[in-house]
Formats: sequence, structure tokens, C-alpha cells
Amino acid sequence: MGTPEFACAILEKLIDSDHEIVAVVTGADKPAGRRRVLTPTAVRNLAEQRGLPVLMPKSLKEDSLYQSLAALQADLFVVAAFRILPARLFELPRLGSINIHASLLPKYRGAAPINWAIINGETETGLTSFFLKQNVDTGDMILQTKVTIAPTDTYDSLHDRLADLAGPFTLETLSMIEKGKSHPIAQDDAVATPAPKIQPEDALIDFNQSSVRVANFIRGMATRPGAYTFFRGQKVKVHFAQSSDHISDSAAVPGSILSNRKTLLVQCHDSVAELTRVVPAGRKEMDGVSFLNGFRPQTGESFINQGKAE
Repeated sequence: MGTPEFACAILEKLIDSDHEIVAVVTGADKPAGRRRVLTPTAVRNLAEQRGLPVLMPKSLKEDSLYQSLAALQADLFVVAAFRILPARLFELPRLGSINIHASLLPKYRGAAPINWAIINGETETGLTSFFLKQNVDTGDMILQTKVTIAPTDTYDSLHDRLADLAGPFTLETLSMIEKGKSHPIAQDDAVATPAPKIQPEDALIDFNQSSVRVANFIRGMATRPGAYTFFRGQKVKVHFAQSSDHISDSAAVPGSILSNRKTLLVQCHDSVAELTRVVPAGRKEMDGVSFLNGFRPQTGESFINQGKAE
């Protein structure tokens, strides 16, 4: 059960393993792009390419879905980047249902663990497999693997690294269950942290924070949904930034573009950030120097938090 590319990485390994996949469950086709063309999920595309039966329920509470899944008599459900399963579904399989989650639980429970780990300045994250229970991401843990978050990592790069690991990690988890060696461990709710779903409007950059926090925020949002600000009334997405050792201008308001033709420097709360990859409205991604050369910001001009996300 899954929807996006992250789940495909797991499905691919399962297909090529000795395990028998009796069905794939994914979301319904959704409108995508400017023309709002109905588009299947990444998981549906892969499943159909590999000749697997696909279920696309509108609601996970449908009696017809319950009956279809019960008829499969599956030993185990594998869930990754999907919706919240009702208990009567995840209790169906003989061996239970497991989830593959992109964090070191109990840290970052929720829909956006990769984003929030970077935004919060973590230097380590990973994957956790666990048995599903009623409350989201709270089940007993089977296996974990750790991954270092590099200062150059963005959501995209960390997502892809974790996805590459997720397939073999899932097979290792299944092997432990199959051999009776899983020995699940309860999570410590006292140290749990949230990772709520991120909406496009949540990606607005707040330059009233330190340059380190601003850079982490930008990296954690890149490139989906993409951190953004506004310049001369037009939206500008920022895909990468880093804290700079440039001397802070105490007279400049946060968001001010500092006078420098070699790097795109922006005043933050008490320090300076360098924006290195930006996407002005209607343009392709460019480096900071190209932005300076193309837009030639004047002394006193700023990136301003105005307008709304598209």
C-alpha cells in the first residue's frame, strides 16, 4: 500500500524478491499540472507495468475494500507513504501490517518526516519499520537504520538516499518477521516529535530568524514544495541557501539584499544568509550571481513576505 516514488522503491524490491504480492493498493488518479490532467499515482504505474492487480479505493472505510482485502488472505500488509489505515484493515493479515517510515521513530511522527528533520537542523535521520496500531506512527518498532544528514542535503537528496535504502531495509524486516526474529520494541512516547503535513503556504521564508535556521528551512523545503519569498511583488522560490560569515548589517531590516555583486546575500535576524539557487517567477533555476546580474537590486531593496502562495 503506497502512493509516491518513495513507495515505488519498496514495491520494486518486493516484486523482484521471493515474496508473492497478491495486490497493490494505492490512491485514485488525481489532476496534475496546469491542465489538470488526471494522472495515476507512481505506485499504480509501476504495479500495472509489472502486471500486478491494483485496488484504488476512494475511501479506506468502504465495505467493498474490506471484503476484497479479506478475500486475498494475505500473510502481511506492507504500507509506505500511504493513508491512515482503519484498524479493521490493518488487523486482517495473519502476521499483521507493517509501515516503513522515513525517520528514527519516535522522532518525526507524521506525513513529512524528511522535511522536518532538515528544517529542525538534525544531523541524523533514518528508516524505521514497525507494526501498525491505532494511533499514527506509534506502533512497536521492528528495525531501524541510521543516515547522516549532510550540510548540503536538501529534501530531494535526502529523500532519494532514503528511498534507495528503503527496499533492502523492507526485505530485511520481512526476513526477520518470517524467521520469527522481529522482537518488536515499544516506542517511548515521551520523546516523540511531530512531522505534520506541509502545505505550499507553509513554505514562506521568515528572514526574522537566524541565517542557520533560514538555510535549514530552505533546504528542508527544496524542491517540494519549495521555500519562497517575494521580490518586487513577484514570487521567488529558493532551492538552496547557507549561512554566510559576511558581517551582519545592524541597520538593515531582515530580508534586505546586501550590497555585493559576487554573492546574493540577505540580512536575517542577527546574521547573513547566502542564497545560491533561486527560481524567479516564470524563469528557470539560476544561481545567486545570475539573479544579481539579471535583476540588479538597488540599495535598500528587500525580499518581502507579501502575497500568497500559488
